[in-house]
Amino acid sequence: MKNLKIYALSALALLALVSCSDDDMPVANEVTLEFTNTFSGTTIVLGDATSTEATVNTSDAGQEHHFEELKYVISNIRLIKTDGTEIPYNTNNLDTGATVIDQSKEETLQYILSDIPTDEYSQIKFGLGVRSDLNTLDQVSFPEFYATAGANDTQMHWEWGTGYRFTKIEGFYDADNKELSFHSGSTVEGEEGSYTQGVDAYRDITLDLPTTAIVGSNGPTIKIEADFDYLLSGNSYTITLVTTDDITNNATPSAHTATEMEKFVDNIGGNGSTDLTGMFSIIEVEN
Repeated sequence: MKNLKIYALSALALLALVSCSDDDMPVANEVTLEFTNTFSGTTIVLGDATSTEATVNTSDAGQEHHFEELKYVISNIRLIKTDGTEIPYNTNNLDTGATVIDQSKEETLQYILSDIPTDEYSQIKFGLGVRSDLNTLDQVSFPEFYATAGANDTQMHWEWGTGYRFTKIEGFYDADNKELSFHSGSTVEGEEGSYTQGVDAYRDITLDLPTTAIVGSNGPTIKIEADFDYLLSGNSYTITLVTTDDITNNATPSAHTATEMEKFVDNIGGNGSTDLTGMFSIIEVEN
């Protein structure tokens, strides 16, 4: 009988502990997205034409290049539970659900998602760029994002004012450091007041998490690599940069075409059908 009482007390104590733990569990917590921009796993160091510190990459076509500026927009973020339920994160609000990743500003390489419901998550989806329905430089609806993207040191607005730049890369290529300038963004056709969608440069990224992200008493960190080796050496195209004498594969300031831009976009953002990851991958999940 004495042993029975001991077992009963132990069971009650365990039940009380579990109940207490359940009561203490928050209904939501933060999830941190941490972006690392690399060339094939080597973190990118920016530099001007004569820099000896800049990270130099060699493409599959044997072309050396390095970056002086590197920025891109992340938006439309969704976390997917292990049961398949999709949890959108302010997907219709650029002020609270979009960010500009800027390699020159360390503070932008982490983006904190707040109030994510307590649960287990096995996948993340996000946009490289801005969905067409929000890509209107709406200063009234999204003043914070508009100001951030349009700041003098960011310059993620198109000068002609029909939408945001999604990716902005400035750098140099070949031994003589010819200028590399790649800006991506969706285009429109027609006249003001009756624009229709031209080239849609927005890409939806889908990444499986190697370890379940557990949101509960702790807020997990999802570490994401963006490998810019894909810019010239992607799953869709191997690109050799050329001068403005031939705009095919051009990436210089003075000559761009939407068709040629799409090649670079398909490399870094995926083609939207057979490639949904592009240059992005998960390094690890820290719970």
